[in-house]
Amino acid sequence: MPRFAANLSMMFNEVPFLERFEAASKAGFTAVEFLFPYDHPAEVVGERLHKNGLTQALFNLPPGDWNAGEKGFAALPDRFGDLQESLRTALPYAQATGVKRLHLMAGIADRGDRKAVEAFYKSVAWAAEFFAPHGLDVVIEPINPRNVPGYFLNDFTFARDLILELKIPNLKLQFDIYHCQVIHGDVTMRLREMMPITGHIQIASIPSRNEPDGEELNYPYLFAELDRLGYRGFVGCEYVPRGNTVDGLGWFKPYAGVRP
Repeated sequence: MPRFAANLSMMFNEVPFLERFEAASKAGFTAVEFLFPYDHPAEVVGERLHKNGLTQALFNLPPGDWNAGEKGFAALPDRFGDLQESLRTALPYAQATGVKRLHLMAGIADRGDRKAVEAFYKSVAWAAEFFAPHGLDVVIEPINPRNVPGYFLNDFTFARDLILELKIPNLKLQFDIYHCQVIHGDVTMRLREMMPITGHIQIASIPSRNEPDGEELNYPYLFAELDRLGYRGFVGCEYVPRGNTVDGLGWFKPYAGVRP
């Protein structure tokens, strides 16, 4: 049975960020993820996590100036210094939370630009090698161009080929089912193909990016498929609730309280 992680950047927005850990725990979640914890001290984030008996499934490395539209540096040749600094910034948060995987964002760049491709390969390898001694995986996530126009990593095949080419043990795919359906479709077959390199999964309804309880995809079938494929990682609930977060958790009731 999948183990779901509430995304605290998108869910439980009825309360301030640091109060969302308790809200997620009370709703039956045993794990959480979020985009960026960096507005709060690492020790405070870790304390809220552990106080509520939660496991940290994932968070993102610093993306640059998010409010100005930056979405990471990894494919930006002139920002390698910022990339290196972002790894050092994230490490105390990884240590405070005990997380085992971090999402490296590619940034806004043209995948047809050879220098951007070279920068991305360099950054991915550097990040994975930086975090390896700390027991941390680096995950890369293709993001669809409808939600983030111009995002460098917008193709699951490109991500797969890069991971297989680099052969770095702690480099994995972040398989967001929502993004896969928007970019490619054929989600089940891609899950079957890419499961050996997948380190994290995320979900949302398509096309609305709400609770995974309808619209294009049959999520109960996909959850059963994850079990058939032997997936033992987390499934991040990276969706925008239609209304009150708790009111929309009917889909989650059969899975509440699941631990490894």
